[in-house]
Amino acid sequence: MAFEADPYQYPAAGPERRQRLFVYNGGFLTQPRLRRILKLAGHDLRLGLPGPDDAVAVWGNSPTAHRGLAVAAKREVPVIRVEDAWLRSLHPGRAGEPPLGLLIDSRGAHFDPTQPSDLEVLLTEHPLDDTALLNRARGGMARLAEYHLTKYAGFDATTPPPAPGYVLVIDQTRNDASVTASKADRGRFLEMLVFAQEEHPGARVIIKTHPETAQGFRSGHFGPEDANDRITLLSDPVSPWALFEGAVGVYTVSSQMGFEAIFAGHKPRVFGQPFYAGWGLTTDEFPVQRRQRVLTRAQLFAAAMILYPTWYDPYRDQLCELEAALTTLAAQARAWREDHAGWDAWGMRLWKRRPLQQFFGQPTPIRFRKGTPEMPNAPRRAMVWASKSDSGPSGALRVEDGFLRSRGLGAALVPPLSLVCDDLGIYYDPQVPSRLEKWIEKRADLRPDQQTRAQSLIEALTGAGLSKYNLGGAAPDLPPGRRILVPGQVEDDASILTGTDQVQTNAALLSAARAANPDAVILYKPHPDVEAGLRRGATEAQDADMVLSHADPMALLGEVDAVWTMTSLLGFEALLRGVPVVTLGAPFYAGWGLTEDRGDVPPRRRAQVTLEGLLHGALIDYPRYRDPVTGLPCPVEVVVERLANGTLPRAGLGNRLLSKLQGVFASQSHLWRR
Repeated sequence: MAFEADPYQYPAAGPERRQRLFVYNGGFLTQPRLRRILKLAGHDLRLGLPGPDDAVAVWGNSPTAHRGLAVAAKREVPVIRVEDAWLRSLHPGRAGEPPLGLLIDSRGAHFDPTQPSDLEVLLTEHPLDDTALLNRARGGMARLAEYHLTKYAGFDATTPPPAPGYVLVIDQTRNDASVTASKADRGRFLEMLVFAQEEHPGARVIIKTHPETAQGFRSGHFGPEDANDRITLLSDPVSPWALFEGAVGVYTVSSQMGFEAIFAGHKPRVFGQPFYAGWGLTTDEFPVQRRQRVLTRAQLFAAAMILYPTWYDPYRDQLCELEAALTTLAAQARAWREDHAGWDAWGMRLWKRRPLQQFFGQPTPIRFRKGTPEMPNAPRRAMVWASKSDSGPSGALRVEDGFLRSRGLGAALVPPLSLVCDDLGIYYDPQVPSRLEKWIEKRADLRPDQQTRAQSLIEALTGAGLSKYNLGGAAPDLPPGRRILVPGQVEDDASILTGTDQVQTNAALLSAARAANPDAVILYKPHPDVEAGLRRGATEAQDADMVLSHADPMALLGEVDAVWTMTSLLGFEALLRGVPVVTLGAPFYAGWGLTEDRGDVPPRRRAQVTLEGLLHGALIDYPRYRDPVTGLPCPVEVVVERLANGTLPRAGLGNRLLSKLQGVFASQSHLWRR
């Protein structure tokens, strides 16, 4: 989604402000993402000596910054300070991962209180009173907590925090620029530890180790010598948001975690002079006297997270708003958190293994298993293709295609763009709860930002005419009258075998639709897998007025008055387009008050859900997506864009031949059954 530019935003970006930046730090030249973001922000990196209209770029207060500062002073040109943005990546930069954004400051370093930075000017002078901006800030704060996002998001958000009731003391790395700028040292950290104990007598003290210290990159200010029966060092990668929930107080010198603690509802005790101190949201031991304005949490967030950073979209190779950066990091963090311990997989056909490896095997390769189904040793987990669940161990997560799958049929072995991995059941089987049901229940009440995102997604899907397979085609001339579209299904599909009771064939579905609507125009759309000869389900369609072979179902939805279905996904796609839907089975979208249900829908589906809530659960929360262009885990919006106009994978020659052979076996199997 796009937002209007803010005239107070620092720095102004774009070609109209293109500026030559001379650099004297090799990192500017060796990191492609860094160079690319600066170029998109309107800067050309150069070597040599700057002229009167140029500037010098330095990396914060790094050990090499003095080179650029000396040249800038001698040549009397401005200095641009560059730093990583607050949401950087899964792992620290020293692990080699590129950033999702930069802080590009024309006045000073945001962490250096000796002079105002662009960020401090924003916090001091910007009105920060625009309702839309503050609503975006509130949505951003909620997303950070919900997705457990922080600067380095590569941790397992399910790692349990300590029992609640502790005081949280945040360590930082030695010689960190923000610590040095606050004139702090180990003595200051020890002083902070004393205050934490004295101000919370009897409470346990948890010292949170910095991620770079825990990973062996840089040492911190606290060590084992500081622990005792009351004080514990915590180096486990616990989510900061989980730690904030159990803390009775938060103490920091200048850590970004202190900034995040504000949005978790704390008023941290600050022993340095970070950018977030001095605005009435912290208790400051060393206040910055020029900071006298009192801000709300939303105002602080708006300035520091929305207006100040330069965010980057790796899928579209362009600058973006905070919201896009949040969805990017959330998608990548989810994939890493679910996959880093490794998977053992059962019931996976040979052609599926490469796509599955691309989805779930990037941090740690999948091991494809046969034979005795046994759970792997922890922390590895087990998965099984949902329709082959008997071949996997009890407790294996079930994998299936998502609802925005591809441009082409799964039965034609076209690789998927989305997959679901369900730890409870599977979405098409109503006999047991699924993770999708839990997501839909949770989305009965949406925050404003979630409502906006879901509405935008509905508009994008319907505007582009997208569906699960996106085969294209056209809508033929249709007879006049009240038109009812009946989508055919693959009759041995698992959703019919598990999700229907009385009506289990396409002929029976047509008969039921005709009996209930004797004067309507019944339009039958055969399933594309059946039309292609790849699956069983052909019928003579005697109760239909017209058979719509190879017609585009999305085009048809704009021409009909209702859809009657057993469990077809076309019912869900019809709901998104405002078409009434009657279900004779129990698809995942039935039972929430959005459909007329004539099947046996589980009584546990009692929540009244809006269309936006249903879509949020089904398309945003439940599946995982992979961008076919970059190969990265991505949010749903990227896949929607790729399906609408982007480059998509095709099945290879081997897969196409295999799909034809599969169709032959399917037809022979149908004859044998007869």
